[in-house]
Amino acid sequence: MTYKEMWQRIAPLYGADEARSIAKLVFDRSLEMSLTDICVGKDNELSDKERHLTEEITSRLEKNEPVQYVLGSETFCGRDFSVGSGVLIPRPETERLAALTAECCREMQHAPSILDIGTGSGCLAVTAALDIEGAEVTAWDISAQALDIARKNAARLKADVRFELCDALNPPADARRWNIIVSNPPYVTERESKDMRPNVLDYEPATALFVPDDNPTLFYRAIARYAARSLKPGGWLLFEANPLFISQTVETVKESGLKHVETIDDMCGKRRFMKCSM
Repeated sequence: MTYKEMWQRIAPLYGADEARSIAKLVFDRSLEMSLTDICVGKDNELSDKERHLTEEITSRLEKNEPVQYVLGSETFCGRDFSVGSGVLIPRPETERLAALTAECCREMQHAPSILDIGTGSGCLAVTAALDIEGAEVTAWDISAQALDIARKNAARLKADVRFELCDALNPPADARRWNIIVSNPPYVTERESKDMRPNVLDYEPATALFVPDDNPTLFYRAIARYAARSLKPGGWLLFEANPLFISQTVETVKESGLKHVETIDDMCGKRRFMKCSM
């Protein structure tokens, strides 16, 4: 199967432009074939094994399976993280949350203790462990399957992270334990699902995505209350949030005992991130 044949088959699902980008990614990662190689016709010279592989990949893409699951990885902050069914795929916008974590740590005069709540693939925790000198990083998730993937990512990338099975809605009774708490919790309301693509709805874990329509700040309330007692003096709570409910989320955080809340725009100018302190 050629590059053109692949993107034409999946174009009805994704549109021509995105289909071309997906096909290019597949040929690059699976066959180590660049766009230049494709332009000179090397995709017409695939071996039987390579043709079988591209056919199998295309068939999975035609069933709306995310290309990241098909290829088994996604890039985050310049590193490849393994992903699979049962773990949320890292998004480019979340890289800003990783950058905010590093920025807050640069203000500290000592090695920080960092907690990542709802770690998923481990992308935030692993990035912090590798990029912030001396950081002691712990990561929680309620999913044993996600923690297994996160542990493997940390081991492969040689990151020292402590992983723990923990429910963000029922955290332990810690006091003054962390310098930084960072979280990208579930924040998509159930009513928003009608506008989402099947490659998200049918494959990515609902528990990592959705909150009830009548309680969109469910996780922010629980995590902010935990942070109010477990952050050390001068510590920070960092969130990714739903821009549709950002004002409500700010009020929820303040009601939980964190008085200083700054909102930060994402790359599209939407208020998506929060920087909170006592």
